[in-house]
Amino acid sequence: MAKNYKNYTNKEMQAITIAKEIKDGQIVIVGTGLPLIGATVAKNKFAPNCKLIVESGLMDCSPIEVPRSVGDLRLMGHCAVQWPNVRFIGFETNEYLNGNDRMIAFIGGAQINPYGDLNSTIIGDDYIRPKTRFTGSGGANGIATYSNTVIMMQHEKRRFIDKIDYVTSVGWAGGPGGREKLGLPGNRGPLAVVTDKGVLRFDEKTKRMYLAGYYPGVTIEDIVENTGFEIDTSRAVQLEAPSEEIIKMIREDIDPGQAFIKVPVEE
Repeated sequence: MAKNYKNYTNKEMQAITIAKEIKDGQIVIVGTGLPLIGATVAKNKFAPNCKLIVESGLMDCSPIEVPRSVGDLRLMGHCAVQWPNVRFIGFETNEYLNGNDRMIAFIGGAQINPYGDLNSTIIGDDYIRPKTRFTGSGGANGIATYSNTVIMMQHEKRRFIDKIDYVTSVGWAGGPGGREKLGLPGNRGPLAVVTDKGVLRFDEKTKRMYLAGYYPGVTIEDIVENTGFEIDTSRAVQLEAPSEEIIKMIREDIDPGQAFIKVPVEE
């Protein structure tokens, strides 16, 4: 039976939207999962000269199949340099200190506020005895400090809230000048939030999040209902559906084992 590549999922749409955020020639900090799927799509279709790096210290990676971790041999076997982690941190910092603006990074969290500040540490107002404790920053705080970021989230009301329980990675810190008040670079920060429903960006003047695009099959009303703060939708447009060619590449070449994206079961 012929395979169906028209029945794309919102998660596949999310990975492709991630790919389109990457410009040719950029250095891309990725983790595993959707960011790496998106970055691999970008390298194959939209930005062939982008360079993928991971915080374990592997530079200029070109995985054929999506790895399961940042130390996976599928990354190591197709990279230019295998550095220790500390060299990655130094490289990231030096990019900023030398005035380079060629780096973009993908991070996520459990909660996000209207200005792109992220929480991936605790749920609850008691740090010592929280309701839930997560793994914490990893490298995300340093990445959010020195690099422009794209944030990946599931679009749920409990995640998009006015006041997050803990600031793990700083976004625009309340608006214009917020980062500078904290001693952070004001010319770095979150560029977009890519969810399973659409893409949100930050207003150039206010630095507040607004809805920029939504996926086919998703409504603006659905996004508003799943956002726990007031969101501007006046600039929102419906995004273009993906080509069958790209869906086939994701399913057959990049994630054939369905480690991160499950293929819909045909009736």
